[in-house]
Parts: sequence; C-alpha cells; structure tokens
Amino acid sequence: MVSLNPPVCNFGQPAVDFDLLGVDGKRYTLANSAGENGLLVMFICNHCPYVKTIKTRLVADCRELLKYGINTIAIQSNDTKNYPEDSYERMQEEAKLFDFSFPYVLDETQEVAKAYGAVCTPDFFGFNKNLELQYRGRFDAAGRGEPPADNPRDLFNAMKLIAETGNGPKEQIASIGCSIKWFTE
Repeated sequence: MVSLNPPVCNFGQPAVDFDLLGVDGKRYTLANSAGENGLLVMFICNHCPYVKTIKTRLVADCRELLKYGINTIAIQSNDTKNYPEDSYERMQEEAKLFDFSFPYVLDETQEVAKAYGAVCTPDFFGFNKNLELQYRGRFDAAGRGEPPADNPRDLFNAMKLIAETGNGPKEQIASIGCSIKWFTE
C-alpha cells in the first residue's frame, strides 16, 4: 500500500463533467449530481484502510451536508480486476451496508479520476454552486487512527462554509490515502 497526499486546492478550477453508472443502476452526470449550493466529488473505494476508518463518519457528514444544499457523489476508480474487493457488485453491497445517502459510481475506464487529477482514496473535491473548486483537503485529523476527542471536521466545515459563502477555507491540509490502483498493461 502506497500512501499519497494530493496537491493543494486549485481555487476556481471548474468541475469536470462525467457520465457514470451508479450502484443503483442509474447514470450520474455533473448536472444531475450537483446540489443547490455545491457538490462534493470524492474518490473512494471499498478496500482502502483510510476510507474504511472514516466511512461511518463520512456517510453521516454527507447526510448532514444535504441540509446545506451540498450533494455528494462517490467515485470508485480502482482497477477492479486486480482489486476485486472494489468490484461493482462489492460496491453495491458497501452502499447498502453503510446506507449511502449519495450515489456510488464506477469509473471503469479511470478517465474521470485522471480528468480530476485524483491520486488517492480518499481524495475530496469540494465545489461551490458555480461548480468551481473550493476545497481539496483532508476529511479530518484522524487519518487511519481513532479520532481525537477534539477532532476537527475539516471536510464538513469546509463544505458548510462553501454552502454559506461560495468560498472554501484559504488554509487546507491535504488528504492522505492509498494510491489509486491504476490499470497495468
């Protein structure tokens, strides 16, 4: 497992369109995914220990963000042949098990991950209502460990700020996670 940190936020970068199949059998695009006040695009997977550690808190925060007009879409871009735990069928099981309040979609060509510049799971891209990038940071301070009692909710607080003002925090701490499992020839 290789741990990586994505680059810092490129404020104002426009969201890249996509058309991906969700675990519910529906197609999701940028247009039908965005919320009234913004969109959280996150690259996650099933097998990554960083994602596993935060998943329950992540699902709760995404559900709470709906109240602020922020929708979420989760994109799984890993090579499913070499990482069968991330297969479409396993994604369906995961979404049901954790009661995802957001679409969980498969980027089977990895083109969407490449277009966004995603490098790890989790990798978060927080967009305002104009679909301009305002956040590219961590979920919280816990990493793969247990969250401290005073654990800051970096992602949640950033997305709430974006919903309220259209702008993300100027200071952001990069996410950390497992490298995206790119196809090998």
